[in-house]
This record gives sequence, C-alpha cells and structure tokens, in this order.
Amino acid sequence: MSLDSASKKGGKFLNPIPTDAGGFSKLIPILKEYINNKAETVPKQPLGPFTTKASIYNKPPASGLRITLIGHSSLLIEIDGKRILTDPVWSERVSFLSFMGPKRFFDPPLPLNQLPPLDAVLLSHDHYDHLDKNTIKFFADKTIPFFCSLGVGQYLEKWGINRNFITEIEWGDSVMIGHDLILTATPARHFSGRGIINRNETLWSSFVLKGPKHNIFFGADSGWFPGFKEIGDAFGPFDLTMLEIGAYGKYWPDIHMGPDNASNAHIALRGKLMMPIHWGTFNLALHAWYEPIERLLQYAKDKKIKLFIPEPGKPTEVKGALNSEWWIK
Repeated sequence: MSLDSASKKGGKFLNPIPTDAGGFSKLIPILKEYINNKAETVPKQPLGPFTTKASIYNKPPASGLRITLIGHSSLLIEIDGKRILTDPVWSERVSFLSFMGPKRFFDPPLPLNQLPPLDAVLLSHDHYDHLDKNTIKFFADKTIPFFCSLGVGQYLEKWGINRNFITEIEWGDSVMIGHDLILTATPARHFSGRGIINRNETLWSSFVLKGPKHNIFFGADSGWFPGFKEIGDAFGPFDLTMLEIGAYGKYWPDIHMGPDNASNAHIALRGKLMMPIHWGTFNLALHAWYEPIERLLQYAKDKKIKLFIPEPGKPTEVKGALNSEWWIK
C-alpha cells in the first residue's frame, strides 16, 4: 500500500489492499439475517425536527472552522474562509427508486435553497447515499466548482452540471480551492457502482483539506487499512477527522469500519478531534441505528479520544471536545 494513484485491472479500480466487498456470494446469508433481525434499525420515535438558522452564515466562524451536519456524510464545512459541501444528499430515500429503499430518519435541517454561497461541492464516490441525483440537479444552473473522484463526473454532466465546473481527481492529486485551500484526494478501501454491472468503474476516495490555519480529513466510506497511518504520516496531524462509524456488518468487514476501527483510524491519522459520520440518518445495516455512536463513546473513553458530535443542522465551531447527545433527546 502507498499513496500512489489508484490501480486498475480489466477496467475496474482496485483497492489499496485485497478486499472482499461482500458481493453475490454473501447475498443469501445477508437476506436470512435481515429476515430474522430483531435490532431497532429504525428509530421508534421520530428524530428531530432539526433546523438550521441560515442567518448564522452571514458571520464567519471566529475560530475559522465550523461544521454543519446535514446528515449521514453530508456536511457543510467552513474552513479558513471557504465553504465546502460534502456528499450532499437531500432526497428522502437513498435508492435507485424514489418510493423504495432506505428512508431518512429526519428531514434535512437546511433547505437547499437556503444554503449559503459555496466555494466547492466535494463528492467521494458514486453510491446512492453519497451521490444523489435530485440534489445534484439543484446545482445545475449554479456556478459552483465540483470536485469528485475519477469517473464520477459523467453523472454530474448527465444531470446538468457544466463540464467546466467539474474536476475529477484521483489518489495523490492535489488541487486548489480558491488561493489558499489545498484539497488532496487520498486512498480509501471501499467500492463503487450504481448498478449491478458497473461495479468499480469509478473511483472512491477520502480527502485532506488543508487551509492556512486548519488541516482536516474527510474519510467518506472506507474499511480499515494500513493506509490511514501513511495518510497521517504524510498529511497529519489533523485538527479534525470525519470518519464513518455506521453501516458495518459481519458479512462486509472490509468496506466499512464500524466504531472500533474508525477510532483506530483516527489514532493512525494523528487526529486531535474525531467527528463520527455515516450513522443515524439511514438504515443501511443490521445493527441498531444508535449502536454505532454508543459503541464509539466507549471506545473513545478507552482509547482517550476526544469526540466532536454536533447536533444535526446546528452550525458548530470546532473548538474542542463536544457531545450534543442529540440522538437521545
């Protein structure tokens, strides 16, 4: 494993290390477990509602770093004078069908038309819970730069984004957002594809965002791999790591970390604060919807990790450890 560009074999992108993506061979046992599953995968009581006071964006964060959690992996990141929107998903479901598939636990706290001016939209890969057709179409008449993993631009162009505003990047590439924010694509251990026949034809990535004052890591989707240490050694330490803790399962351990390995990744990355993402918004696995965060709290205590857990929709400055406990209110 190295921080070199991604490799391909037969037109398919390869992971940094051998990876079982939990394909058709696991389908029958997974279906059986779904049928017999007793866990509370969807909240019994509605979450929220959460709302964002959009007027807050009229004043920049005093610290230079502020995060608004929209849900799942959709974040509005304000860093050193720039605003970056990651993996924006505003649709009710993450599915190829509008009437079936995983449904949101709570409405997006900030309507799309109330977003403040953006400097960039960042897209990690093409899965439905990270790349949402209807949300992308909202931006079709806007002059906002899109930065995405290699191959993902075809979808953006098809949905109305002008090709001139699309920059595809692969592992190891660095680009400028404005004059002083450096975006670098780094490896992840995952897979891609929006259908049965096009798996791994587009790339999946994690990202480093380095400004004049702050340095942060957006992990998107990834299983554990030794590359986290290499990324930490090359680009760390990080003021904040944003790492996925949900949607793990025993039949796909290579492509999602879960809270234990996510906390290990944070340590390997040399992170100061860890923000858990990719949990508490959609039912994408067999575990209880609240299990990832409850487990992470214990792992963080055991491993002496400082967590940053803002309430959805609340623009929150990154000043130190924070636990809003929003999921138990």
